Amino acid sequence: MKKIGFLSFGHWTPSPQSQTRSAADTLLQSIELAVAAEQLGADGAYFRVHHFARQLASPFPLLAAVGAKTSRIEIGTAVIDMRYENPLYMVEDAGSADLIAGGRLQLGISRGSPEQVIDGWRYFGYLPAEGRSDADMGRRHAEVFLDLLRGEGFAEPNPRPMFPNPPGLLRLEPHAQGLRERIWWGAGSNATAVWAAKLGMNLQSSTLKNDETGEAFHVQQAAQIRSFRAAWKEAGHAREPRVSVSRSIFALMNDRDRAYFGGERGGEDQIGFIDPQTRAIFGRSYAAEPEVLIEQLRQDEAIAEADTLLLTIPNQLGVDYCAHAIEAILTHVAPALGWR
Repeated sequence: MKKIGFLSFGHWTPSPQSQTRSAADTLLQSIELAVAAEQLGADGAYFRVHHFARQLASPFPLLAAVGAKTSRIEIGTAVIDMRYENPLYMVEDAGSADLIAGGRLQLGISRGSPEQVIDGWRYFGYLPAEGRSDADMGRRHAEVFLDLLRGEGFAEPNPRPMFPNPPGLLRLEPHAQGLRERIWWGAGSNATAVWAAKLGMNLQSSTLKNDETGEAFHVQQAAQIRSFRAAWKEAGHAREPRVSVSRSIFALMNDRDRAYFGGERGGEDQIGFIDPQTRAIFGRSYAAEPEVLIEQLRQDEAIAEADTLLLTIPNQLGVDYCAHAIEAILTHVAPALGWR
């Protein structure tokens, strides 16, 4: 059995061909799609965070709204760029959203990827410490965030407070019990996957990673997952970790599906550079009739290693079409692969 959710990048554009022509369209349709996905039996509604772009950005109002409108589905991010985040304020926002959702928040965080502007985190008031990189800064923000989520007091109380205090040092409120174990790290390399395991974070592996061996994407990703699990075991954590992978998978059920995604048949991995120093491999998209998809997906080693699959959805095609695409996988593909 696998948990299967969707991942939306939350694009909008004023183009007449787009069903999401404004930020309001994207936000409201994100809530609608999460409700529809829950009704279809999907397990998760996840959202990407990008700054300075016509895409979803500040995630917590959306996560709280989805939490209030649903009752079962996991609600998460994949991922929040920690270079931009104040870890203390984020603990309060995350705690509030998790309590509204009844403990269903699954937060994917990471050091981030290239953005729309140069060093966008500078505009948010953050600078790496001397001799450190922006990636180091993102990981440091994550470490502070994780520490605060434990809910231990650290702040000296005012001896003459406006309201009565509990005894001892004070923590940030509201505190969401158990959220610390529902934090995921979006790892682009084997080394950061191992680092995440040591800190007790779950693993999110996307549709791209550093090209470290020259092998096929799914082979490299599977090796990354195995390295993560080995490091987790070595660290001696008491619980079992979770691992997700993201994929673009479309079952071609009708002429509309074929018009949109028929050109993806026989797709291949792609090589590119996410920055001048980092060669990356981008995983292929899958698009075919269900019986063909089933055989193709059987060969994907990373999906086999993971316990959670996030289906990237074309949100600009609207709620109805995205729900159709999710339902096609849940109904016509997942059972044959033992995912349901």
